[in-house]
Amino acid sequence: MKLVIHGKNIEITDAIRDYVHQKIEKAANHYQNITNEVDVHLSVARNPRINPKQSAEVTIYANGSVIRAEESSENLYASIDLVADKIARRLRKYKERRQEKKTHAQTTIEGVVQQTVVTDLIGDRTPELPEEVVRCKYFAMPPMSVAEALEQLQLVGHDFYMFRNTDTGEINVIYERNHGGYGVIQPRNNGHNNGKNGKTANGYVVMSEKTFQNKV
Repeated sequence: MKLVIHGKNIEITDAIRDYVHQKIEKAANHYQNITNEVDVHLSVARNPRINPKQSAEVTIYANGSVIRAEESSENLYASIDLVADKIARRLRKYKERRQEKKTHAQTTIEGVVQQTVVTDLIGDRTPELPEEVVRCKYFAMPPMSVAEALEQLQLVGHDFYMFRNTDTGEINVIYERNHGGYGVIQPRNNGHNNGKNGKTANGYVVMSEKTFQNKV
């Protein structure tokens, strides 16, 4: 298992490096057969008096999937402990889902999607844009179903996940809704059917996590 450690505003000493290896390798010890690479990012604020938080972020690449966890505290070693526990839980959840897929017939989310067009995407929130682009990320985007994209969203711990839909070949975004459940943003195709299984292409579909768990 390849483990790479990066630091921001911090020197990666031998003591820190040894501690990361000890904790992260222990967390991923039972999953080495599915783990290809582990990236660890450690960072502290430029001015600790203003922001005393010290963060540890772990990203694991496992057989085409990405599993991510991040934790912050006022002590770097405590943050490493917390993120190691979180990544271990997500690895266990990922492995359990892989095993379930092997023992059960492959299912789809046909009938799960409510064919509803939602015009208000932000609710009562005030839209805010960053003053400048501060970071760009590049990653592979293999085709996947909405169910698989939802699984990836839960594994990386983000609010949204971008993916290429296997049914349509289009780029979609699945995200967690403020009022519960998940939404999928799709390109509008002039009101015409844009995929298989009778799914709508009117730009927006919604499903609940409870319904998803019952189907997958």
